[in-house]
Amino acid sequence: MVHQLILASASPRRLELMSQIGIKPDKISPSKINEKPIRNEMPGTLALRLANQKATEIASCNTNCFIIGADTVVSVGKRIVGKPADISDAKRHLELLSGRRHKVYGGICILAPNGIRSERLIKTIVKFKRLSSSEIDMYLSTGEWQDKAGGYAIQGHAGSFIPWINGSYTNVVGLDVLSVKGMLTGLGYLKQ
Repeated sequence: MVHQLILASASPRRLELMSQIGIKPDKISPSKINEKPIRNEMPGTLALRLANQKATEIASCNTNCFIIGADTVVSVGKRIVGKPADISDAKRHLELLSGRRHKVYGGICILAPNGIRSERLIKTIVKFKRLSSSEIDMYLSTGEWQDKAGGYAIQGHAGSFIPWINGSYTNVVGLDVLSVKGMLTGLGYLKQ
């Protein structure tokens, strides 16, 4: 029996990353969970909890399917740097990240039709160069900051702000494809 694969996310970046490794979900079904952190919740814990909740919510309406839930959380220390609400918020995010290292946590949860749950937390450390006011203004004018954890897209203009990363590049884009492929193989969706 062939089981459907559902991505519990509307992120075009996640869909594109999956297609780059030859995985095409049968259905895109974004969840509608509350993504606010719980008081004193650590960034990695938040990423994994949200990935689990997204997969679980979509699985409740789609039986006998493989469901992928994922979430990305950016943090400076214990401080969560979410999606900017507006351009002023995006500017504050970039000023905070300027000249510093930060962490990008990727939570992944895959539910199999047989009820087995596979989950992973991926951490990537990203270093931003010190940004000038004109670089920040230029970046804000691109609009790339919209709907992005941390207020930037590494695969866009912000790539020129990053001298190095330690960990998975695709995790920073939105989904660690090495983990997803391994998890789907382990659960029997993909053949080795």
